Amino acid sequence: MQKVQWGVLSTAKIGVQKVIPGLQGSQWCEVRAIASRNAASAQAAADKLGIAHAYGSYEALLEDPAIEVVYNPLPNDLHVPWTLAAARAGKHVLCEKPFALTANEAAQLREVADKVHIMEAFMVRFHPQWLRARELVRSGALGEVRAIQLFFSYFNRDAANIRNRPDAGGGALYDIGCYALVAGRFLFEAEPLRVITLQDHDPQFGTDRTTSALMDFGQGRHLTFTVSTQTCPYQRVQVIGTQQRLEIEIPFNAPQAEETRLWVHDGKSLRDGAQQVENLPAADQYALQGDAFAQVVRGLVALPYGVEDAILNMRILDAMVASSTSGAWVRV
Repeated sequence: MQKVQWGVLSTAKIGVQKVIPGLQGSQWCEVRAIASRNAASAQAAADKLGIAHAYGSYEALLEDPAIEVVYNPLPNDLHVPWTLAAARAGKHVLCEKPFALTANEAAQLREVADKVHIMEAFMVRFHPQWLRARELVRSGALGEVRAIQLFFSYFNRDAANIRNRPDAGGGALYDIGCYALVAGRFLFEAEPLRVITLQDHDPQFGTDRTTSALMDFGQGRHLTFTVSTQTCPYQRVQVIGTQQRLEIEIPFNAPQAEETRLWVHDGKSLRDGAQQVENLPAADQYALQGDAFAQVVRGLVALPYGVEDAILNMRILDAMVASSTSGAWVRV
């Protein structure tokens, strides 16, 4: 298969530190160009990363006829406008999460969804540890899965950071809470029926610095999570069944090119040594995501997660925001 040519909008940290190196180490992707609103910044990033072309505007990158796929890691409020612009230019788009600020905004992408492929960039859905976790759930090894518990946090009090700007879609729920709903949908293989949410907002920034929620997936299945932008860095996922529990050690920021671990425990002993450990081979989830999308672009496989999937993610986030205001359950 001929490698798919990628262009990257902006020199965002997630792009230059994670996604671009992942794509460059993948089998079917080639990063052809990077763009910034500052030509010098684009050129510096291109030189550092060994990218052939640098553009001083996003428009110039979209005009490059050799670029087939655009990766959009812009601030959240620019996801839809520039994904729409790229799609109208005939480019397929891998857009960072969250896809939009609301489900209605995300629905604008329906205009181009039948012309190009568009996918929200939840890289965890391609990592071996998540695929193995879902395999264990499907197999019945855990018994009937009743609950998923999730915690994800970091500490960021930088007033200039985009994650602390409410106008740009900052805050814990949008930045990392979106992983919780994807975890539930991925492992339960079902959609939440209703949600209830509690948020604490930073008095200076106005963003939610801690969000906790309960998601009802029906049939007695619950997902509870807490995400925070102002607590010590930590992440863990627990999947609790009637027979065993499964724990994903580093579920979201899995080290690139390092082994990962799953723990399975039947609960009969509280000692850590009683749990079974599964070591998963080293993998780069960004490379795997890029290769999966490249195969879609080449027509080898169907698009696994398209615009409608991303709109549903936003509908769930909309319900969580509404619940945090009302203090009541909100149906999705």
